Amino acid sequence: MSRARVHLHSALFLAAVSARGTTTRVGARRGLSARPAPQEPGMEYQDAVRMLNTLQTNAGYLDQVKLQRGDPQTQLEAMVLYLARSGLQVEDLDKLNIIHVTGTKGKGSTCAFTERILRGYGLKTGFFSSPHLVQVRERIRINGQPISPELFSKHFWHLYHRLEETKVDLAVVEVGIGGAYDCTNIIRKPVVCGVSSLGIDHTSLLGDTVEKIAWQKGGIFKRGVPAFTVIQPSGPLAVLRERAQQISCPLYLCPPLEVLEEGGPPLTLGLEGEHQRSNAALALQLAQCWLQQQNHPGTGELKASRLNLLKALPLAPVFQPTSHMRHGLQDTEWLGRNQVLRRGPLTWYLDGAHTVSSMQACVRWFSQVLQSHEKPSCRPEVRVLLFNATGDRDRAALLKLLQPCQFDYAVFCPNLTEVSSTSNADQKNFTVTLDQVLLCCFEHQQHWSNLTEEQANQDLWRPPSPEPAGPASLLLAPRTPHTHSTSSLIFSCISHALQWISQGRDPVFQPPSPSWGLLTHPVAGTGASVLREAAAIHVLVTGSLHLVGGVLKLLEPSLSQ
Repeated sequence: MSRARVHLHSALFLAAVSARGTTTRVGARRGLSARPAPQEPGMEYQDAVRMLNTLQTNAGYLDQVKLQRGDPQTQLEAMVLYLARSGLQVEDLDKLNIIHVTGTKGKGSTCAFTERILRGYGLKTGFFSSPHLVQVRERIRINGQPISPELFSKHFWHLYHRLEETKVDLAVVEVGIGGAYDCTNIIRKPVVCGVSSLGIDHTSLLGDTVEKIAWQKGGIFKRGVPAFTVIQPSGPLAVLRERAQQISCPLYLCPPLEVLEEGGPPLTLGLEGEHQRSNAALALQLAQCWLQQQNHPGTGELKASRLNLLKALPLAPVFQPTSHMRHGLQDTEWLGRNQVLRRGPLTWYLDGAHTVSSMQACVRWFSQVLQSHEKPSCRPEVRVLLFNATGDRDRAALLKLLQPCQFDYAVFCPNLTEVSSTSNADQKNFTVTLDQVLLCCFEHQQHWSNLTEEQANQDLWRPPSPEPAGPASLLLAPRTPHTHSTSSLIFSCISHALQWISQGRDPVFQPPSPSWGLLTHPVAGTGASVLREAAAIHVLVTGSLHLVGGVLKLLEPSLSQ
């Protein structure tokens, strides 16, 4: 079996960042210099990350695309140039045993499942994903572990020189945005491709319908390379089928996970949420196909099935998952997705949902976990929402989906760990100001207030229930509303928000002293008393993976080491 150089991952990552910082006009590109980077032995990890953060962000790139509307093919051409500047060629990528995965929802979880399954076979794995949660080096993993700060710094500052070889057997590569024109799509010869659930996201770049987005996602298909997808709505599924047929790509539909469970014990997943079963089904097919393509022993044994689907696509093989596959699914960890942290009276529910469909799944998961929670005493329990959203997301639609959760407090803050921090650059974005991100928080608060008022008005004028002794009155008279009232607050950073929510009751998150001004707002003052007396505090953190990453950095300090 050919073995791949992991420094290709670093080149791919840094070239992707640089290419996203380009314009579509030749000669007006922004990013890494064409000249070789100088040797900087004194540069440490934080210096490297600070330099990296001065490049254009995804949000900046999306804004640029809206303005210029240039040829997206230029993006891939720029990517090839940046790869060449690193001393590598596209032909070098052909030597990687790549599993290439795209989708709107669940592509990261699918990659995590797939990587963990194949690592269980004793294979040395590489994993390239985005975005990161706590530290940027999370994006490049060897055998499930982020590369070291020292190795990241070395690759960053000396990328233009040939690097030491750290070899892996396979690489799982997650698409950044879309597929057809994503920077990762310079991969020409993957072993297998996957498309997870599709939905609406990045509409300014990918299109405003699921069918247009499906066309972009299908852009990673390659001639003769097997590809798999999960059950999709008929429209986008037809687009994927057409894209595959145009280039003679064999595309298969994954059977549901329960079909693979027939005749054996149920599969246990390391990631919570019913929607993860779809991601796991796709991951099993990707792993099985990769093992077969590489003539690796120990693939799942094929079995008969009575599955009866409307076969818009050929059905992927039904097989008995091996013990390696079962343990891989069970042992998968993917932070910030349906993650629960229980800390004394506080329970933190972390999910980076940021599309309508993923938020629907998040609400279902949160509600199910709460229903299974045992009430500890007659003392009150408090529900808190911590929310932020960025980019071109429909914030009002996301917040509306969260209304039925009946939060006592809605807290909004930007994706800044601290208002002012010189020690850590991983959570920094030097392309926006504090005023800009706080303005977005005020907009979120206004959306939430409007939704709460609308709900209160609906309850106020709802017809009264029939009287036990007679028919219901035909008059619509105002009555005492029974809606769940929510108070909302804005904090200038994640740390301040967590200090107020936890009230010193989280045994791990213990800031040295309360920040000045946390209790100046009346709601903050009265709410603090409620939080201190509550028997349990349930906190849902959602709307942005970057927000979840900042929260994890503070709640799990070991992740920053």
